[in-house]
Amino acid sequence: MPKVPGINHQRAIKAFEKVGFRIARQGKHIIMTDGERIITIPRANPIHSFTMAGISIEEFKKLL
Repeated sequence: MPKVPGINHQRAIKAFEKVGFRIARQGKHIIMTDGERIITIPRANPIHSFTMAGISIEEFKKLL
């Protein structure tokens, strides 16, 4: 699997919102859902590619 460099958690949130995820809860982590899948994004920077929720690396890069 090709690597995606760590990115700022706020950029990741905006990318996931573009594909239909919405923020469900916030605290130390941000919980997002698209109605079927739930992802947890830590507020620490950088976050890594294991947070990608089934989106291909190429698609994720385009959303950034």
